[in-house]
Amino acid sequence: MKALLRILTSAVLAFGLAYQVSATPVDTYQFKNEANQVHAMQLARSLRCPQCQNQDIVDSASPVAKDLRMEVYKMVDAGKSDSEIIEFMTSRYGEFVLYKPRLETKTYILWLGPVALLLFGALVAFIFIRKQRGHADKPAELSAEDQQQLAELLKQHK
Repeated sequence: MKALLRILTSAVLAFGLAYQVSATPVDTYQFKNEANQVHAMQLARSLRCPQCQNQDIVDSASPVAKDLRMEVYKMVDAGKSDSEIIEFMTSRYGEFVLYKPRLETKTYILWLGPVALLLFGALVAFIFIRKQRGHADKPAELSAEDQQQLAELLKQHK
């Protein structure tokens, strides 16, 4: 019974994953040609849904994403360039709709922040390791009082 349940669970999961991978959004827009359709889908996959925030506008089921998809499809069919379409979307929704924001003065921290943090971490590690090595090289020096206490302890132990 358990084996049958495992097989059925595996089959349902496999079917679900296969269906999810092969599923595409159903839109009623008719493209002028297939090349425009492929190009529009690729461009739409590079734009983030402003409502969902974690999906591109092709995978999102929100009404905003559907409207944006249709807008991208129409603009591609009208012969607009990628830069014109992206400029239109960012002027309307801001840089947030781009999965890869442009390198501008307002996005320097976004692009250079991880590198700066990595370099800072490496510097801290270097200083820490150097400090540890410096302490390991020096023999521990005992004061006269500490040496006397150590001698007394050793005498008591014998």
